[in-house]
Amino acid sequence: MRNTAKFTTAVLAAGALTLGLTACGADKDSRSDASAPLKVAATPTPQGEILTYIKDNLAKKAGLDLEVKEFTDYVTPNTAVQQGEVDANYFQHQPYLDDFNKKNGTDVVAVPNATVHLEPLGVYSQGVKKLTDLKKGATVALPNDTTNEARALKLLEANGVIKLKAGVGYEATPKDIASNPKNLNFKELEAAQLPRSLGDVDAAVINGNYALEADLSPAKDAIAAESPKDNPYGNFLAVKKGNEGDPRVEKLAKLLTSPEVKKFIEDKYDGAVVAAF
Repeated sequence: MRNTAKFTTAVLAAGALTLGLTACGADKDSRSDASAPLKVAATPTPQGEILTYIKDNLAKKAGLDLEVKEFTDYVTPNTAVQQGEVDANYFQHQPYLDDFNKKNGTDVVAVPNATVHLEPLGVYSQGVKKLTDLKKGATVALPNDTTNEARALKLLEANGVIKLKAGVGYEATPKDIASNPKNLNFKELEAAQLPRSLGDVDAAVINGNYALEADLSPAKDAIAAESPKDNPYGNFLAVKKGNEGDPRVEKLAKLLTSPEVKKFIEDKYDGAVVAAF
């Protein structure tokens, strides 16, 4: 009995030691995960530039090791998040993400309270200073890709130029116009061609990045522009579903919506990019 008791005591002690080491190992792994670099996929402008600003000026003070990986396409950032090659991405708006998840069977989600900026569409004209000054039968150029054409039409509707059919979503086209009092004509062009079309049309709805490239300031030259408030096209931080509570992601979300980042956006982009917070 005495030998059996000693053996049992030894086994229990060894088990306790093993559990203790396992617990310590788990704590170590947890600490390692929390301090690991946060890898974020982004398109170069403006998302990559904003993240680089954070990496160079804000991340260290917040205890965040940030690694920025730039991509020039709109597919890889989401597939990389889905497959765990990166921890998060920052390049897209909600209508695009919804469509991507539906078509690809992915479950990438927006991080709460991490909508950062809007690249606003603006209406530009060489002939009028207000949309209401457009003459009957005037020609308005629109971007011909699905998402941006719908945005352009909704911008015109928001400014009282046209009215769309009730319930029209993010795939609206000129065929969905219910009321067109000025009998406007619409010319659909590739987004990159729109600035060059200004001399041939009465007005054109142009993306912020293409406007900037053409030395057009959305803040100064547009006769109407999208508002960032409650705008579904705001770009946000996104992760694979279930990772929204990663402490590193939460730190980055706070930095992306900080006063410092808002000032950086205002100073650098001259209205072509607008803070959405």
